[in-house]
Amino acid sequence: MRLVVARCAARYTGRLSAHLPLATRLLLVKADGSVLLHSDGGSYKPLNWMSPPCSLAVRAPEPEAAERGVLEVWHVQHTKSDDRLEIDLHEVLHDSAHELGVDPGLVKDGVEAHLQALLAEQIHVLGAGHTLVRREFPTAIGPVDILARDAAGAAVAVEIKRRGDIDGVEQLTRYLELLNRDPHLAPVRGVFAAQEIKPQARTLAQDRGIGCVVLDYEALRGMDDVDARLF
Repeated sequence: MRLVVARCAARYTGRLSAHLPLATRLLLVKADGSVLLHSDGGSYKPLNWMSPPCSLAVRAPEPEAAERGVLEVWHVQHTKSDDRLEIDLHEVLHDSAHELGVDPGLVKDGVEAHLQALLAEQIHVLGAGHTLVRREFPTAIGPVDILARDAAGAAVAVEIKRRGDIDGVEQLTRYLELLNRDPHLAPVRGVFAAQEIKPQARTLAQDRGIGCVVLDYEALRGMDDVDARLF
């Protein structure tokens, strides 16, 4: 990745036209070919950019531009369209290149698979007397996250989400329809479990006789000391 801090102006032409007046900005040239212009503000979003596939050519300024103080011009041309980004560099304050290597990608903490494993280990969260039958219980349309039995021995199908919305309730409803056709399991009760359940999803679940359980991820991990809480 190349990092350039420079006083620059920029023009974008193609599907739209836009320009950036002269100011000090950060220019990023990534290994994938993308070029981005950032200001010291506006959070993560660049002021302007060109996504790959594109090519970067550095050229000398025209005489008129040189008289205005332009040192060099970056021409960034998109390969598959007429979109073009032209950057006039007036002063370069910093220019460095760094090899970042292959990025492993974002590893999310608290993903559904981890929540599933934690809940399976602490199945009592569903209520006293619950026991685990198995994780990833198969059905014709995909596996149910957890199949358990309550204190009375009745089957309980649990669908787990990080954020529970209507789609998750619909998914669990389809699983329940299939599971209740099995005479060895029926009647099967549904539980929709998530770190956060949207009001619309809760209303739909309750209308269909599906229970809702909000999962406290930190407590499941054993990192929430109840005795240390102020309130």
